[in-house]
Amino acid sequence: MDILFDEIPSLDLADFTAGTPAQKAAFVQKLGEAYQNIGFVAIKNHGLSQDLQDRLYGSIKNFFKLPDDVKAKYEKPEIGFQRGYTGKGKEHAKGRNTGDLKEFYHVGQELSRIPDTDPIKSEYPPNIWPTELPEFQNDANEAYRTLENAGKSMLQAIALSLELDENYFEDKVAYGNSILRQIHYFPIENPDEVPADAVRAAEHGDINLITLLMGASADGLQVKRMDGKWIPITALPDQLVVNVGDMLERLTNKKLKSTIHRVVNPPREKMNTSRYSIPFFMHPRSEMDLTCLESCVDSDHPKQFEDATAGEFLEERLRELGLRK
Repeated sequence: MDILFDEIPSLDLADFTAGTPAQKAAFVQKLGEAYQNIGFVAIKNHGLSQDLQDRLYGSIKNFFKLPDDVKAKYEKPEIGFQRGYTGKGKEHAKGRNTGDLKEFYHVGQELSRIPDTDPIKSEYPPNIWPTELPEFQNDANEAYRTLENAGKSMLQAIALSLELDENYFEDKVAYGNSILRQIHYFPIENPDEVPADAVRAAEHGDINLITLLMGASADGLQVKRMDGKWIPITALPDQLVVNVGDMLERLTNKKLKSTIHRVVNPPREKMNTSRYSIPFFMHPRSEMDLTCLESCVDSDHPKQFEDATAGEFLEERLRELGLRK
């Protein structure tokens, strides 16, 4: 049955990772309900300390304060901006040509952590680290590993909610192509100069399996409910927002919802303020098969997607976003 949430459900990940069998089962049940209806939850006890979040936000604020010509040293269009800096307005939502009002920095798997025997190692470019901010590398890598672990726990619960083996996703996300994206929605000094349809982040679905978002520093994130109503996403400081991405929606033949969301511009008098946000986009390995699960296809729910691997799907979407030519 369809449930229309007025706010996204809040769950305690410790119920799943350290709870009784009953607590664990209740977590899986509530997560399944949320993901089949609104595609978003907020979780606490995810392992990311407030101290680490503060350090990470501190180092990215310092990076984005650097002059544009210094930041541009870390921009690599030749790798589709998959590592390092992406300048203002370079990315746009699928189906739009107006660039979003943001700049961002990408951190991926640290190659030194991947065994030489794993062929995936040759697929990833090395991370790019700003020499101006030595602490940036440690903070980002620590956050990456912490969020990856929280994501693996969430995927175990998702697997159980789909009546799959709890470790169904383990080998598919081992050294997956996940990205920590550190975003600066920059101040707009003169709102009249901005294209009329430009927003901080136009409505979109995420590409990946799941996204884990640590406390955005200002309001503006909204999610579109099944009845078309936009509701604000509010999370407490100790929570991560975790939502379903398009790859998981594909795998489950739309049983789990990759819900459209957006970041709206602030009121005019606040346009000259910065907003920072750090999503972790959890991707599988490129060879993961996204063919719809047989258990999610029946006469009432005919198969809605062509078969594809995660790598093929990602390439197609990066071209649609303007990051790959």
